[in-house]
Amino acid sequence: MKKLKFLGIGSAFYPPFDNTSAFFTHNDDFYLIDCGESVFKKIWDLKEMKESKNKNVAAFFDIDGTIYRDSLLIEHFKMLVQYEYIDMMTWEGKVKEKFSKWENRTGDYDDYLDELVQTYMEALKNFSKEDMDFIAKRVMKLKGDKVYRYTRERLKYHKEKRHKVIIISGSPDFLVSKMAERYGVEDYRASIYEVDENGIFTGNVIPMWDAKSKQKAITDFCKKYDIDLKKSYAYGDTTGDLTMFKNVGNAIAINPAKKLLQKIKRDKELKEKVMIVVERKDVIYKLKADVSIV
Repeated sequence: MKKLKFLGIGSAFYPPFDNTSAFFTHNDDFYLIDCGESVFKKIWDLKEMKESKNKNVAAFFDIDGTIYRDSLLIEHFKMLVQYEYIDMMTWEGKVKEKFSKWENRTGDYDDYLDELVQTYMEALKNFSKEDMDFIAKRVMKLKGDKVYRYTRERLKYHKEKRHKVIIISGSPDFLVSKMAERYGVEDYRASIYEVDENGIFTGNVIPMWDAKSKQKAITDFCKKYDIDLKKSYAYGDTTGDLTMFKNVGNAIAINPAKKLLQKIKRDKELKEKVMIVVERKDVIYKLKADVSIV
C-alpha cells in the first residue's frame, strides 16, 4: 500500500493552509494528485526531492544465468579444451560426471559449477593472460549474443532511464570486462585472476562470488556514483545474488535456482520485494515469490 502525502499543512485538502495537492512515490515515479498553482515550488522544497534529486539510480546485474543464458566461465573452459590449451582428460576426469548428473537432472547445478570452477582455476595456472584474452575474445565473438530477451530489454530500459548499469559477477575479470564493453555497461566488479610481472596466471583468485565481497562492491559503487539503493534494482539467479537483493528496493530473480527461491520464500522482506521472472522459449512469466515449488 502506498502512503499518500500532502504538500501543505495538515493531512487533508485545505487551501488556506496551502494544502491543495497530494503525492505518492513508486519506484522511480512521482505521482501528483490535484495540483494547485503553487505546487511545483512546494515539490522542489520537499525533503524527498532534496534527498533524491542529486542521487543516482543503479541497476546491478549478475551475468551467468541472468544476462547470459549459460556461464561465461563454462564457455571459456570448453573453448580452452577445443583449442587444446586444456587436455580433454581434465574434463573427462574431473568435471564430466557432475555435468552429466546436472544435464540429466539427477544432480545439482551448484555442485557441477563448483567442481568446474576449481578445475578451471587450477588449469589456468601458468598460462599467459594474452592467451586467455585471445580465447575470451573468441567466446564473445561466437557466443556473446546468447543472452535472455528479458534482461536484454532491461539493460536497454535502464540505459534509456540514465541509470547506472553495473555488473557484479563471480566470473573472471577478463571475461566480464568484455561482456560489459559489448553491452555498454558503465562499470563492473568481477573475480580477479592474478598474474605475475610476466603476465602469467599465478593460480590466485580474488573472488567476487561471496557475500562479503559483493557487499563491499555495492558499498564502493554507492560511494563512487552516489546511488540511492532504495530506488535501485538488482537482477540475479542464484544464492550468490542475495546480497544484491537485500540492498536494493527492486529485486528481480531470473529463472532462479531452487536454493535461491527457498531462501527468498523464508525471508519476509524478500518475499514481499522480489519478483520472479521465468523465460522459457518465447514466453516471459512474471510471478510473485510465494509461487509453489514442486
